[in-house]
Amino acid sequence: MTGQSETFMTAHFIQADPYHWPFDGDLSPANTALLVIDMQTDFCGKGGYVDRMGYDLTLTRAPIPAIQTLLTDMRSKGYTIIHTREGHRPDLADLPANKRWRSQQIGAGIGDPGPCGRVLVRGEPGWEIIPDLAPLPGEVVIDKPGKGSFYATDLELILHVRGIRNLILTGITTDVCVHTTMREANDRGFECLLVMDACAATDPGNHLAALHMVRMQGGVFGALAYSGMVLKGLPS
Repeated sequence: MTGQSETFMTAHFIQADPYHWPFDGDLSPANTALLVIDMQTDFCGKGGYVDRMGYDLTLTRAPIPAIQTLLTDMRSKGYTIIHTREGHRPDLADLPANKRWRSQQIGAGIGDPGPCGRVLVRGEPGWEIIPDLAPLPGEVVIDKPGKGSFYATDLELILHVRGIRNLILTGITTDVCVHTTMREANDRGFECLLVMDACAATDPGNHLAALHMVRMQGGVFGALAYSGMVLKGLPS
């Protein structure tokens, strides 16, 4: 009985939809990480991949203020911060032919030269994380060749080594890399929270649809919250 009372007293929840997160109230800097997905020039900067495809950069740049606020707060409280970058080897050995072909059809061929260097190639200016959200020394940066952050990376190993079981997801785009990562994490048993104003898509309808999918079946992939509720609920 004493143990149950102690558990209740130390539980911490973030008000979220469709359930208060995490499900068991086990939330602390020791077991929770902020994941900032693909906030790179190629996805939200002038002359990058998304810009060259003709999409509105104001959409993919919209989450920057909310992510900045989360970074400031969670860094000060000692939470693990993890950044990801999508990009391919300079020799393109890890770039599937169909992925490159599709990108070329819309005028932004992966590996081709552009205003920000070779598109989505590691080491090029467009591949770098934007200065507004630059990683601090010691923060984990995951380089991935695909949409999901777990595929062909050591992210899962790093999370297990650090004892992380809760993931707060932010970044771009909601419907592609963020959603793929959330699905991958959910299947691996991680407890996921997607921050609605700290992610975005190149199409507003896709963003809303991706959020709606999370709400289904009682939170099939996890839960949703706005950054203000996250900040209010995070313990030190």
